[in-house]
Amino acid sequence: MNKINQLFENNQDRKLLSLYFCAGSPTLNSTGSVLKAMQDGGIDMVEVGVPFSDPIADGPVIQTASTIALRNGMSLKTLFAQLKEVKDQIKIPYLLMGYLNVMMHYGVEAFCKSCVDSGVSGFIFPDLPFDDYLRDVKPIADRYDLRVIMMITPETSEERIRMIDEHTDGFVYMVSSAGVTGAQKDFNEQKLEYFKRIDDMKLKNPRMIGFGISNKQTLENAQKYASGAIIGSKFVGLLNKTGNPVESVAQLKEALQQ
Repeated sequence: MNKINQLFENNQDRKLLSLYFCAGSPTLNSTGSVLKAMQDGGIDMVEVGVPFSDPIADGPVIQTASTIALRNGMSLKTLFAQLKEVKDQIKIPYLLMGYLNVMMHYGVEAFCKSCVDSGVSGFIFPDLPFDDYLRDVKPIADRYDLRVIMMITPETSEERIRMIDEHTDGFVYMVSSAGVTGAQKDFNEQKLEYFKRIDDMKLKNPRMIGFGISNKQTLENAQKYASGAIIGSKFVGLLNKTGNPVESVAQLKEALQQ
């Protein structure tokens, strides 16, 4: 069974926490140590960011990390090699998150094969059109038992949400707002109503809420209406500041209690 499906199946009685980091930042060879620190720190799932020169969905914190990673020499080929080295040590599921251009340049079939070879359980490309996913990506990903995670936002129609739910597996990524990534102090009533509306739809896939989670209040609000939460900018900011993944995970967990 795919590790993502196994994670949700085995943890239906508790809320999950997934973290994002940008591979190659703060240093080129920090990928393995960040993954190990997350696993040892009790994190349930990881999104490994593939740096890109024009990360349009990301706020300034992750954009900075992406720039650092590219300057350090990170590439998709290098990332796959790094992940392959540590895949037997990392038991929690990890996905790749990036932009479609990176995968298309690599080749969809080659990309999926390299994912399997390096222990990757799935991937997220926010700019992957759903029709292109169904036609060009899903058949290949299914053949390699990889989960392609699609995003929904407060503006996504019910019809499209149900279509995504029907044609994907793993989980649905609920973006908390229509903006870019970045930590927030709280979620307003409009966002909470969105969380509740999607919860009431009773989708077949579990849901994870991301974008803006940085403290106890936003974490609890996200976990109330979904299977768990995804944190990116808050952790990336801590990692860029400390340069120490173990310390960064500890500081994040402390921040989530406040």
